[in-house]
Amino acid sequence: MTHDVGVRELGLIEYRAAWQAMQHFTNTRDADSGDEIWLLQHPPVFTLGQAGKAEHLLFPGEIPVVQVDRGGQVTYHGPGQLVGYLLLDVRRLGIGVRELVSRIERSLIDLLAGYDVEAVAKPDAPGVYVGGAKIASLGLRIRNGRSFHGLALNVDMDLEPFRRINPCGYAGLPMTQLRDLIGPIDISEVADRLRDHLVRQLGYAQQKTLAGGIEAYE
Repeated sequence: MTHDVGVRELGLIEYRAAWQAMQHFTNTRDADSGDEIWLLQHPPVFTLGQAGKAEHLLFPGEIPVVQVDRGGQVTYHGPGQLVGYLLLDVRRLGIGVRELVSRIERSLIDLLAGYDVEAVAKPDAPGVYVGGAKIASLGLRIRNGRSFHGLALNVDMDLEPFRRINPCGYAGLPMTQLRDLIGPIDISEVADRLRDHLVRQLGYAQQKTLAGGIEAYE
């Protein structure tokens, strides 16, 4: 594979702004557009995927709920969770949706192995798990052969809001995070490692850091 991928590290971004920027990027790209990975965090928000059922929102309270166009059920995003949006021409990469999901999961499993954390994927429930507890969630959308949305890895966050929902539609699904497994951790270091694993698993020749935010796509 000779393609390169650009990576944007965006910091804390409101969910709706990032979602609208992803849509705009995907809708306006052409055959020559480069692929991008966006790494960021969100203020507290619940998102309900296309298959999402309102009964899985148990008591959201003051946290906003956004109905979105990704696959999957309901999940929570908040500060201290590393979110990766994968804006890829999967048709050009020559991989199918299931293979894309598997490669993302392998990236996360390899990342966690670097911290001596043994994680696994489940064939019937996308995401990554440690000892039966979920540490990372996946939710993708493919439009005209291009992906958007992506992954969310719990690094060092308040997990309490997950108890207000049935995470990913599973009642009582325990959630965990990297801090609880290995102690204090710098999310920027995790982001650096994650981008390397994603680039390797997705088969890019090299990565480049892109300057600027997502304002051009909003």
